[in-house]
Amino acid sequence: QVQLVESGGGLVQAGGSLRLSCAASGRTFSTYAMGWFRQAPGKEREFVAAISWNGANTYYPDSVKGRFTISRDTAKNTVYLQMISLKPDDTAVYYCAAASGVVALTTSGAIDSWGRGTRVTVSS
Repeated sequence: QVQLVESGGGLVQAGGSLRLSCAASGRTFSTYAMGWFRQAPGKEREFVAAISWNGANTYYPDSVKGRFTISRDTAKNTVYLQMISLKPDDTAVYYCAAASGVVALTTSGAIDSWGRGTRVTVSS
């Protein structure tokens, strides 16, 4: 199992950009599909992005497609979420997650590890 620590959250104006990072510890990082989720106040946690174990495939819901990009650097054991054209509706705590496959991430299924989250606030 990997341990996950997110960073990079903060306050940004609408239309701005942020890049979130998720540092993973453990030798098995490269075998996991990785993803990002978010939870806004009073709402359920929702899937934001996923990337396959080898980085070949990425997945996004329509709400962030074209604005968010997930990537991974196996040498650094890190996964990133680049966010552009941010909207106030993107305000949430963002969580990094690891799973055995992207299906588990895209369907919010069996997640092996969660980070503690990093807060993103987008002001209007």
